[in-house]
Amino acid sequence: MAAAAAAPAVSRKTETYTDTKRRDDVRGANIAAARAVADAVRTSLGPRGMDKMIASGDQAHEVIITNDGATILSRMSLVQPAARMLAELSRSQDAAAGDGTTTVVVLAGSLLRRAQTLLSAGAHPTAAADALHRLATCAVDVLHGMAIPVELSDRESLVKSASTALNSKVVSQYSSLLSPLAVDAALSVVDPAHPDLLDLRDIRIVKKLGGTVDDTELVRGLIFDKKASHAAGGPTRVENAKIAVIQFQVSPPKTDIEQSVIVSDYAQMDRILREERNYILGMVKKIKAAGCNVLLIQKSILRDAVTDLSLHYLAKAKILVVKDVERDEIEFVTKTLNCLPIANIEHFRADKLGHADLVEEVSVGEGKVVKITGIKDMGRTATVLVRGSNQLVIDEADRSLHDALCVIRCLVNKRFMIAGGGAPEIEMSMQLAAWAKELQGMESYCIKEFADALEVIPYTLAENAGLNPIAIVTELRNRHARGEKNAGINVRKGQITNILEENVVQPLLVSTSAITLACECVRMILKIDDIVTVR
Repeated sequence: MAAAAAAPAVSRKTETYTDTKRRDDVRGANIAAARAVADAVRTSLGPRGMDKMIASGDQAHEVIITNDGATILSRMSLVQPAARMLAELSRSQDAAAGDGTTTVVVLAGSLLRRAQTLLSAGAHPTAAADALHRLATCAVDVLHGMAIPVELSDRESLVKSASTALNSKVVSQYSSLLSPLAVDAALSVVDPAHPDLLDLRDIRIVKKLGGTVDDTELVRGLIFDKKASHAAGGPTRVENAKIAVIQFQVSPPKTDIEQSVIVSDYAQMDRILREERNYILGMVKKIKAAGCNVLLIQKSILRDAVTDLSLHYLAKAKILVVKDVERDEIEFVTKTLNCLPIANIEHFRADKLGHADLVEEVSVGEGKVVKITGIKDMGRTATVLVRGSNQLVIDEADRSLHDALCVIRCLVNKRFMIAGGGAPEIEMSMQLAAWAKELQGMESYCIKEFADALEVIPYTLAENAGLNPIAIVTELRNRHARGEKNAGINVRKGQITNILEENVVQPLLVSTSAITLACECVRMILKIDDIVTVR
């Protein structure tokens, strides 16, 4: 009788109820918001992907036409924190690899969809997150197994990789021009002392309206997107140029504090003007005495960098003047000219000058630019002059060229490339699914589900190309099961081919970065169980 009475007491003590509805609602809302962002850019994936027109809501009414994932997401007005995480994910991929910014978001969206299925089936978020971590490590190993080593001396392979990056862009019809140009620009700035380092800040892109993208050129020298000073008939062409980059003002000095000086006597006014003339004339004489015949003047925020009077004297001295050089350009200019910036007229010496065969003002499109060529002992820099019929095309060509340069940078940093066309994703999916069968319990179930999520890339590529995605992915899976690791989707022919033979290749770093960052972002979203708003 006593034992029977004790039994209900024990059961009442162990039966507890925890309300997890709020946590599930928050997690579900985060996943839904992130998937909505991924779905928005999914149609932009691949060479046959659609473009987005982004119109700003402010008074500027700026319009951008692009299919670059990082650009689209950076312009979106996202409020939900998880949605903003996917925009940050795209930005991280852009910083790490420069290409694959749409791929990484589409992958994250697919992994989140599978994660939602797992959570609905009763899997714990931590178990799913841990499985994702193991999956990312194993997926990177699979990609390394597919990789093909590449040397920087193999220019053809580098051009193929750049072409693959450009084939999905708005300006894809110009990839045969822009790809070799990007490769030549990148290789010209690689320092033999640091062969695994490529700094894209050493490549300057100048955009000029007029002409077509076909007129884009790589300039071995410098280009300033401004005219030479024409005041008082100054020269616009100088041969055997001796170039000075100055950071001081060729204009009358001002007082240290804001104040007004009232001069009522004409004699005093004449004296002030005479002193100004003598001051400027003295500066111009020192400049001329050093042998300088081209003057690049940094933009000043204190007072006018040059005045009409100083331009007049410089023109009489036959010195070509380019004024208002931006402060952030000075380092690039001095590195290219292999000269030193001069901060004070007293330090103006011949040993601080740069030397070039020719400095001239040339007409380009609707305006004029100053071109410096034949630079002696030129630094490891390159300048690309991008042309286009309108601003939208020029901006997109600039973004596409940047992606192509980033692809070359990836190959410089990690000299391996892999096949494109959905081949690595389907290979990862199959190998990870086979590995999942060797595991036990919930981890096996989670990894199998996430492995299937990787098929979203070939599925989307086929869908965007107007092919039958189910038939294509099934055929792709069969070919990979037969050991054809490099079988991928050829969107031009609308069938499965050996994608390496079609020259569709991409850097290993793009794929490894995409899978690692996508898994990391999804893990973070899964482990969030509440949103706390702080005022």
